[in-house]
Amino acid sequence: MHDSDVSMAPMRQDWDIFCRVIDNFGDIGVCWRLARQLADEYGFRVRLWVDDLNCLQPLCPQIDCSREQQGFHGINIHAWHEEFPETEPGDVVIEAFACELPETFTQAMASRTKPPYWINLEYLTAESWATEWHGMVSPHPTLPLRKTFFFPGFTDQSGGLLREKDLFQRRERFPAQQQVKNGLDISLFCYDNAPVGDLLDALISGSERVRCHLPPGKPRKAVEKHLGSAEAQRIGNLEIVPFPFLPQDQYDELLWRCDINFVRGEDSFVRAQWAGKPFVWQIYPQDEAAHWPKLEAFIGAYCTDLPEVTAHAFKEVQHAWNNGHGVSEAWQTFLAQRLAQGEAAKNWSNKLKKQSDLASRLVKITSEPV
Repeated sequence: MHDSDVSMAPMRQDWDIFCRVIDNFGDIGVCWRLARQLADEYGFRVRLWVDDLNCLQPLCPQIDCSREQQGFHGINIHAWHEEFPETEPGDVVIEAFACELPETFTQAMASRTKPPYWINLEYLTAESWATEWHGMVSPHPTLPLRKTFFFPGFTDQSGGLLREKDLFQRRERFPAQQQVKNGLDISLFCYDNAPVGDLLDALISGSERVRCHLPPGKPRKAVEKHLGSAEAQRIGNLEIVPFPFLPQDQYDELLWRCDINFVRGEDSFVRAQWAGKPFVWQIYPQDEAAHWPKLEAFIGAYCTDLPEVTAHAFKEVQHAWNNGHGVSEAWQTFLAQRLAQGEAAKNWSNKLKKQSDLASRLVKITSEPV
C-alpha cells in the first residue's frame, strides 16, 4: 500500500469506472491507467465501461472491439451503449470527467443497502479553485446518493497524479543508450491546430541534427500537410522517424528515451513529467480561450523555484506552441537552455514524486464513510 491510513481502513473491493471518449486517447488513457493500477496494486475487481472501444484498442492491442464484454489485465471491460443492461453497481463508482451515468445505473446505486461511494473524477488542473473544490460533496437532488468531486493536481491538497508504484524503478532500469548520440531526439504528440509547420521549419534550418519521432494520427497528418509526406525522410537537419501507435508502457519508454517531448492533453502531459525530461505541452483548446488560465496556472506552479532566465524560456515556448506565434524564436531560446531545462524537469518530477499518488488518494477517500 502507498499510505498507512489506507491499509488501516476497510477497502471497497468492487469498482466501476465509466468513460466517454471525448479527447481521443486522453480520457480513455487516464481511465485505463487508473483501472490497471487499481487491479494490479490493490487487487480490486474493476469494471471499465467505455463508449468507444476503438480508442481503447490502440492502448491495449489485445482488446476485441466487436465484443460486448471481455476481461484483460484483471479488468472486466464492457462496451457502454445507450441501452444499458440491468447491473448491480460496485462499491465505488467513478464518473470520469462528468460523463453522466446511465439513469438505470444511478437508480440501481440508490437501491443498494449501502450506497456506493460515488466519485466525479475531474480534469487535471493547477488552478487554485480546484484545490478548494477537491473533496466537496454534492447530494443527489432526488435520490439518497452523494457525489464527491475529485480533482487531480500537483499539491498535497489535491487529488494527486496517476503514478504506478514501480514507475520510477522501471524508469531507472530502462537501458540508456550507450553510444554517444549525434543530435537530439524529440517526440511530437499534438492536436491538429498545433503550429507544426513553424516547428518543422525551425528544426530543418537549425544548427543541430534532430530526430523527430512521429506517431500516427493528427501529428503525422500535420507533418504530411507541411512537408508533403510523413514517411521516414531527412530534410536539412531534421530527420522524420515515424512509429506505430504504442501501448502505454511503450509510450512511457519513448518519453524516457527522447531529449525533449511534445505532449498534449492530460495523459501524455503527466507521463512527460514523470519522464523527468524537458517537455512542451499543448493544452486541450477550448472556446473563448477558456483553457488559457489553466495553462498559466501550471506554468506558474512549474516555474516557482526556477531561475528567471530558465522560467522565461519555459513560459515562452509553452505560450508559442499554444498560440502559434513566435515558435521559432521560442524554440531556439528553449533549446539554448536545454541543460537548465533538463535540470528543472528532473527536479519537478522528483518534487511530485514525494507526494502520494492519485490511486492511493482515491482508495483512502473511498475508505471513509459516505
